[in-house]
Amino acid sequence: MSTIKIGVITASDRASAGIYEDISGVAIQDTMKEYLKSPHEIVYRCIPDNQDTIEETMMELCDREGCCLVVTTGGTGPAKRDVTPEATENVCEKMMPGFGELMRQVSLKYVPTAILSRQTAGIRGKSLIINLPGKPKSIRECLGAVFPAVPYCIDLIEGPYLECNEEVIKAFRPKQ
Repeated sequence: MSTIKIGVITASDRASAGIYEDISGVAIQDTMKEYLKSPHEIVYRCIPDNQDTIEETMMELCDREGCCLVVTTGGTGPAKRDVTPEATENVCEKMMPGFGELMRQVSLKYVPTAILSRQTAGIRGKSLIINLPGKPKSIRECLGAVFPAVPYCIDLIEGPYLECNEEVIKAFRPKQ
């Protein structure tokens, strides 16, 4: 079995400048290690909140690095520099709005400001890109909500077979 590549992008002016530690990107990486049984390698990038840079990084991870899944954190709010959803829409052939809908629904159980989050997901070639919020607690809640559908989505776009650690999270695949 070959090693699956998972991309993790943190879009943050301050974290990319070294002003503070990227705890959000680390939270995604730790969650992937817990969720996935399949051998995988994390391809990590911490970049500024710049739409061109975010788009270029997404394309690099999908097209050149061959990541079947790219998970982003940061840049999903209403602030002027929050442009991750726009970058995602620009690089994807198909948008998957159900991911954002479910993540907001889950987050609303905890904070009323979840309606301000614009996270989304989309398909680029054989890669699924998912935008997550920036807080580690929210990352965990949102990934936990949508991840059961991720392996089957990757199956449908002809990506590699992702096997989950069933003791932590169960992937849903319809009976064949």
